[in-house]
Order: sequence, then C-alpha cells, then structure tokens
Amino acid sequence: MDRPARSVVQIEPSIRAALRRFFTRRGWRVDEAADGAKGLATLLAARNEFAIVISDLKMPGFSGVEFHDHVAAVAPDLLDRIIFSTGDVASGEAADFVERTKCTVLQKPFELRALESLISQMRELTPV
Repeated sequence: MDRPARSVVQIEPSIRAALRRFFTRRGWRVDEAADGAKGLATLLAARNEFAIVISDLKMPGFSGVEFHDHVAAVAPDLLDRIIFSTGDVASGEAADFVERTKCTVLQKPFELRALESLISQMRELTPV
C-alpha cells in the first residue's frame, strides 16, 4: 500500500536531502519545496494527500510563520500535520510563535530517530 505523500519545506538543501532519504527509505513519497510559498501551493493543491509537512521556521521571502498563518486561515485542519524546525527558539519572533502555535516545533539539530518517533505519534492521532 502506498503511503501518503508528505511535503518537506526546507531552505537548507543538505537537510532537505537528508529528510528525503529518510522518508523514501521508509516507502514514503516526498514532495520538496525550497521555499514557503512553493510549499504552501503544493500543500493546498493536494491537501488530503499529505500526512506530514515539515517546514523550516526561517525562510527568505515567505517565512514559516507566514506559512503557518496562511494555513491557519484557509485550511486549519492541516495544522496538526505540520512540524516546524528551527535552530533559533531564542529570538523574540520564534519564541512568540512557539508560544502561540499548536504545531509541533522541533529544535535543530535533531536526530532522525526523534523525528521518526514524533511522526509515529502524530500519525496515530491524525490518520490521513
């Protein structure tokens, strides 16, 4: 059985590549976007196909915060499928976002085992 697609939205190509390998080895289909605007368009075009969305919080041009707020406005049911990753939870903007969002925020660097455990928990709570 083919697992649902999942979108990986990252600005760092090395992290995007590592996540692609991680998920494809587990039989997942992976859609990648190098920026938030493309990731948002991909997600909204096929919203029911995505089990998990991983987005960087800081991206040029269209931030993870903007990505979150747009999804919250037009498709709030998708928020429980989104994981935001960031290496900066100390800045005021990031701290404010972490406090107000119900999405999971994963601090970089993270271990892939931790990500796998988190995804398993999320999929149990929100099957596609």
